Amino acid sequence: MNEAWGEPEFGPVLSLRERDRRWAGLRALMRKRAIDALIVGSFQGRERLESYLIDDFLDSVVVFPVADAPTLLAFSTSRVSRIFESERRGFDPWVSDIRIGFGGARAAAVLCEKGFERGRIGLVGLGPTAPGEMEGLLPLGFYNNLRQALPGGELVDFTRDFTDFILVKSDEELALLRYAARVSEAACAAMIEATRPGVSEAAVYAAIMYAIHRHGCDARYPFLSLQSGPDNIAWGAPRWILRAEPPRRLERGDMVQAEIHTCYGGQEAQVQMSIALDPVDGDLQRCERAARLAYDAAIAAIRPGTTFGEEVQAMAAPIRDSACWSKTPLLHTLTFGSTGFTDVNREQIAGTAEGAIEAQLPVGVRRPELVLREGMTLEVEPNACIGTKRVNIGGAVLVTGNGCEALNDLPTRVHHAR
Repeated sequence: MNEAWGEPEFGPVLSLRERDRRWAGLRALMRKRAIDALIVGSFQGRERLESYLIDDFLDSVVVFPVADAPTLLAFSTSRVSRIFESERRGFDPWVSDIRIGFGGARAAAVLCEKGFERGRIGLVGLGPTAPGEMEGLLPLGFYNNLRQALPGGELVDFTRDFTDFILVKSDEELALLRYAARVSEAACAAMIEATRPGVSEAAVYAAIMYAIHRHGCDARYPFLSLQSGPDNIAWGAPRWILRAEPPRRLERGDMVQAEIHTCYGGQEAQVQMSIALDPVDGDLQRCERAARLAYDAAIAAIRPGTTFGEEVQAMAAPIRDSACWSKTPLLHTLTFGSTGFTDVNREQIAGTAEGAIEAQLPVGVRRPELVLREGMTLEVEPNACIGTKRVNIGGAVLVTGNGCEALNDLPTRVHHAR
């Protein structure tokens, strides 16, 4: 990245070769399952799954046949006009059959037009897609209207096939991810610069987001989690983002922590950043050591052929041995597919208000059997807690042919501001 106030670099773009790679790979999966066409939409979901097929986000639905050109259905002409503007700037759209219209009945009409009135149709979004979407994101109205307008068709779930295919990144996708990871580093540097006693959380939040946006990136939901205090176990967006509550001002002894969801071209390079406003107490120092040991354990363990569950176990060991517990996952795939919580030492908060809430969480590993492959990416995000004191660090990690490569540096350790 260039100087903070200089002209920023901007990221790479995807070629039509990448489009063809994605389409061919998905069509091979469709043939294995005898799928005639897919229906893929964003439906306001976190992962914007339609964008994988069209290199764009238009709040649209894509009808994707196994051996014919896809059709893009946009509900608004304002969305489509953005495509034409990109084309005038020299960036070709991935889809040429673009129509105005939306909903299940409209998608069914396109399927019938293409000869699939009795076809086997794969729906992406019936199954889990992201946190908060564990029962899918396909609207009931869309599904009912599709079913009614396509009575002779067979509707099947294609969600996991689709999202598992996304997990393994191509060279072009990795170029986007590496750029997003570099921008995450710039955001972390901006956070370090902004975090001082007396500064409001709002000023720190603004500095992080400015660094992301000025480099031509966006932040994917939940965009930016930011919490501060000497014993703040809360996580997620700062309170003043969500309700009428003034931003807190930072004080000595605070741990200031952020989860930054930098996204470029559909590739998310999430990081967890922690800054200690010294002096912090001994419990937070122990949490800091435990979190870094867990991070190091992950880097040592990640390699092709191991399972996601084995990685969670490797990270949980130093958390357990340090007499800490973990509130949030220790790692997850990018894009979301597997998520790993650990239940070690959670009994230490029993009998507290926080413990009563935590006890309701079904802690475990989603898809522990998932085998890591070269080209997969993970968010390694160890968090270590003692009571209501917490440290969270971590960044994006690429599975390589013989191990792994960490794509971030700054957020993998606690920074101390004196």
